[in-house]
Amino acid sequence: MAQENSSTITELVLLGFSNHPQAETPLFLLFSLVYLVNLFGNTAVIILVVIDSYLQTPMYFFLCHLAFLNILYTTAVVPKMLLNLLASKKVISYKLCLAQTYISLFMGAAECLILAVMALDRYVAICHPLRYLLIMNWSVCVQLAVGAWGVSFFASVVPLYITIPPFCGPYVIDHIFCEVPVLLHMVCGDTSLQETMMVVGASGTLLLPFLLIVLSYLHILVAVMRMNSAEGRRKAFSTCSSHLTVVTIYYGTGMFMYMRPKSLYSAEGDKLISLFYAVINPALNPLIYSLRNEEVKRALRRVLERSPASQGRRY
Repeated sequence: MAQENSSTITELVLLGFSNHPQAETPLFLLFSLVYLVNLFGNTAVIILVVIDSYLQTPMYFFLCHLAFLNILYTTAVVPKMLLNLLASKKVISYKLCLAQTYISLFMGAAECLILAVMALDRYVAICHPLRYLLIMNWSVCVQLAVGAWGVSFFASVVPLYITIPPFCGPYVIDHIFCEVPVLLHMVCGDTSLQETMMVVGASGTLLLPFLLIVLSYLHILVAVMRMNSAEGRRKAFSTCSSHLTVVTIYYGTGMFMYMRPKSLYSAEGDKLISLFYAVINPALNPLIYSLRNEEVKRALRRVLERSPASQGRRY
């Protein structure tokens, strides 16, 4: 394989679903719909929390951060994927490929930490309800959010920038977008250092937050089982079930993708896994948090009742 200075690489071939040409048009329509659902749903969550005072609590403050990163993550990935589904020449510029790699790694790490912070918030709310607002005050919430974004950046983007190696041709990526596990196949020479750093980074941004979530929910489970009120138990499980659903989907696919050796990669299987955590899951998040959350449903009804159209029907 020919080694080439990164500055001389202008574009790479991004195969995507070119092995299944008959499916590309239906996939374009499907993923366009999923992307629109993602944009509309996550934007609606942010707007709803901003305009409804009842949702301006720590839980929904962190949910807004989750919605924002879902929009940013998919916008870095999906538009180019959609263009390539219809294009005869399936390429991506080298700079856009690097941008997708950095953004996907950064947003993935940030989502892991924000989900962990949300689990911590639920732990305090259920296990220490009388001190909840004192512990999770706005200053603490802002610090936790800034800390999650900051740690994600320095634990993902900075190490990648320092250690990113030169690539060898042919510059063909058998994937749907550029991300670290896939680019390792184009690295010249031994990739053991990069693989080790990826596993170490994933341990810090995937495994440790996951363990924090597990511990939080074990304490929550014990606290809920001690509740005398059946209504209290139902409400506690209701507020936690949405978060647990998102955690299970995201962490399961993320750990499978980033915490295994390069030798176990499978092009077709990895495409499906990446589709799930980078395209489908961000669109499911607002649906999971809204359809299974009575507070969000009530907030939506309040907003609709205050709308001009609703006011006009009353008179």
